[in-house]
Amino acid sequence: MIYKRSSVLFAEAQKVIPGGVNSPVRAFKSVGGDPIFVKKAKGAYLYDEDGNELIDYINSWGPMILGHAHEPVVNAVIEKAKQGTSFGMPTEIETEIAALAVSMVPNIDKIRFVNSGTEACMSAVRLARGYTGKEKIIKFAGCYHGHSDSFLIQAGSGAVTFGSPNSPGVTQGTAKDTLLATYNDLKSVTTLVKANENEIACIIVEPVAGNMGCIPPSEGFLEGLRNICDNHDILLIFDEVMTGFRLAAGGVQELLNVNADIVTFGKVIGGGLPVGAFASRNEIMNHLAPLGPVYQAGTLSGNPLAMSAGLAMLSELNNKPEIFLSLAEKTAYLHQGISEALEQHQVKHTINRIGSMISVHFSEQPVIDFASAAEGNNDTFKKFFHGMLANGIYIAPSAFESWFITDALSYADLDKTIAAIRKIAPTLL
Repeated sequence: MIYKRSSVLFAEAQKVIPGGVNSPVRAFKSVGGDPIFVKKAKGAYLYDEDGNELIDYINSWGPMILGHAHEPVVNAVIEKAKQGTSFGMPTEIETEIAALAVSMVPNIDKIRFVNSGTEACMSAVRLARGYTGKEKIIKFAGCYHGHSDSFLIQAGSGAVTFGSPNSPGVTQGTAKDTLLATYNDLKSVTTLVKANENEIACIIVEPVAGNMGCIPPSEGFLEGLRNICDNHDILLIFDEVMTGFRLAAGGVQELLNVNADIVTFGKVIGGGLPVGAFASRNEIMNHLAPLGPVYQAGTLSGNPLAMSAGLAMLSELNNKPEIFLSLAEKTAYLHQGISEALEQHQVKHTINRIGSMISVHFSEQPVIDFASAAEGNNDTFKKFFHGMLANGIYIAPSAFESWFITDALSYADLDKTIAAIRKIAPTLL
C-alpha cells in the first residue's frame, strides 16, 4: 500500500503541531514510520488520505462499538446540531442520558458528565479526597487514567516509597500523594495500605487493563481490592473509560459482579464524541458542587451534540443486549484464528482476551501486569504491525494497547485478518 499523501500531511503537521499529532500514541514512534492520516470511516473500515481501505481494530480507541458512522448516532448528531451546538445551560437530553446510564450501571445513583476520560478520573479522585478527608491515592503501574498530574507517576525505589514524576511539569509535591502498586498483586496493595494507615482516600484501577495491552484481572483481585477498601475506609474507583458499556451494558461491575464506589466513563458513553463522566451513590455524589463543597465544573460539559450521540449509542446497546454476546463470539473467533496462525510457524506469543477486548503479546510468559507486558519482544511487534498494515489491517501502533472489536466486523473481515497473520507469521521469526 502507498502512503505518500499521509507522509506529506505529516510533514506539514509537524510544522504547526508538536510532533505532528495531538496525542502522542498516534505518532508511530514505537513502531517507526509516519502515521496514517484518515479521511473517513464507515462500519469496520478506515479510508485514508491515499485511498487505502483498512480493517480497523482501534475503533477510535474503543467507542465505535457498533461501527464507524453508525447511522442512528450520526442522525442524532445532525438533528441536534440544527438546533445549536452549545449553550452552557441545562438541556433535557442531559437528564435523559443520565437516567439511562444510571439504569444500566449497577451501584450508581447520580452521574456527572465531563469532556474527557482524563477529566472524569481527575474529578473522581478529587471527589474521593473531599469525601474521605484523606489525600493519598493508590494507582497501579501500567494503568492509565489520563494525563492529570496525579496519574503521571512512576515507581519509587521500594514497595512503600513514594512515587516520582515521570513527566516534567509534575511536581514532587503531587507525586508524594500517589502510591504505586502492582496490578493483579494484592500483597503490594496491602503493603502500601499498612505503611500509610488512615491516609489513603482511594484506590483507582482499570478493572480490566487496556493500556499495557489487554490484561484481565486475576481471580480474586478485584474482590480483594473491594475487601481492602471496606476494611480501611478507602473508596474504590473503577476506571471504566474503556470497559464501560463495552464489556457489558453495566460494565465490569456487572460482568464480574464487583461493586466500585465511584466509576468513571468515556469512549462509548459519547458515541464517538469527546465525553467523559463519573458516577457514584447519592451520599458520595452529593458532595459535589452545587450540593456540596467539592468543586467541579465545565463550561461545555453535557454538550448537546455529545449527549445526543451518547444517548443514541446507549439506547441501542440497552435495547439489544445480544450485541455483547455477538462481540464476545467474534473476539473469541479472532483469538483462535490468530493463535493457530502464529503457532503454525512457532511464533512465541500470548493472547489476552475478555469480551470484545484482545491483545497479542510476543512473549511466552503469561502477561498479568506491566512488568510482564514489558517483557514482550517489541522488535517482533514492529514487524507484526507493519506486516498487518501492508495487508490492510490497522491495529494500535503500540504493543501496550488493547485491540477493540466492533460489531460491524463480519466473519469475512475476521478471516481476512487471520489470513494476513498467517501470511506474515514467517517474517516474525
